[in-house]
Amino acid sequence: MENLDALKSELSGMIKSAADGDALEQIRVSALGKKGQITALMKGLGQMDPKERKAAGQQLNVLKQEIADQIDARKDELENAGLDTRLAKEKIDVTLPVRPEQMGTIHPISQTTDELISIFGEMGFVVAEGPSIEEDWYNFTALNIPVDHPARQEHDTFYINAEKEGQRMVLRTHTSPVQIRTMQSQKPPIRIIVPGRTYRCDHDATHSPMFHQIEGLVIDEATHMGHLKGCLIEMCRAFFGMDELPVRFRPSYFPFTEPSAEVDIGCAFGDGTLKIGEGDDWLEILGSGMVNPNVLENCGIDSTKYQGFAFGMGIERMAMLKYGIPDLRTFYDSDMRWLKHYGFQPLDVPSLVGRAGL
Repeated sequence: MENLDALKSELSGMIKSAADGDALEQIRVSALGKKGQITALMKGLGQMDPKERKAAGQQLNVLKQEIADQIDARKDELENAGLDTRLAKEKIDVTLPVRPEQMGTIHPISQTTDELISIFGEMGFVVAEGPSIEEDWYNFTALNIPVDHPARQEHDTFYINAEKEGQRMVLRTHTSPVQIRTMQSQKPPIRIIVPGRTYRCDHDATHSPMFHQIEGLVIDEATHMGHLKGCLIEMCRAFFGMDELPVRFRPSYFPFTEPSAEVDIGCAFGDGTLKIGEGDDWLEILGSGMVNPNVLENCGIDSTKYQGFAFGMGIERMAMLKYGIPDLRTFYDSDMRWLKHYGFQPLDVPSLVGRAGL
């Protein structure tokens, strides 16, 4: 049998110098294929006596495994080098200006959120955020929502398979839990707005199982209903860009505010179209009210000393009204044609509002 060390050295040199996968495959076939050098040597073992056959067989098996391992290792090296070359060739310089034909657009939800944040920011509000998975206490109990309230039922709320202190966890049904967390962690005066995703079991042209809200909360020693009305009237007129937009407040009921009011804006319906600010009709856009003293006490705030107001609205609804989007479901269809039609160019002026750390 020929010198195995010389054969190993020859094959190892060929493997190391293989320039690509095709060359490496040719080496594998020439060494380990049916007519390969090592395979031919192994076929000759039958002509040896048993003692020589055992020793030669062990040496050939070791050589075969070493050559196979070297081929696999070189294959990995070539693949990694090819990937590095491809990545280097296809890399994108993110500091370059955007190509005009590939200019992205801002989603209407993001645009509307930024507009509302900017409006309330000029009124002194600061953005606050909180978790999407909430405890029952923050989502319901602290907000004065009774145990038998319909909002707690399975057909309205997404509960998850997790518990804390014996209470099921829930995908928050509103952003109000952030108000509770803020009142627990900060002392009055408080002046925050809370944008974010919320979740409810509903899905049709005007409802989605996941949607966005923005809520506001003001707590101090002097705030009253007049401040609430002035704040929301100015917000509506600024958002819709109408200085004389009719706004009215109707008595309503929410467990977490007392008194409570729904806010309507003037509009006109006709010929299948809706015109904001015209006609004798009214359209409800948000709910509001003075914070219920029970909610203040639940958060450790003295309701005999402090009071305040809260409000909340759906961001999708505001976007639909302002920009004429007829179906809520299209917000989540990921249709590029829809986004190009309803999308916005990035705002030149950033929001004036900072973020409150919670």
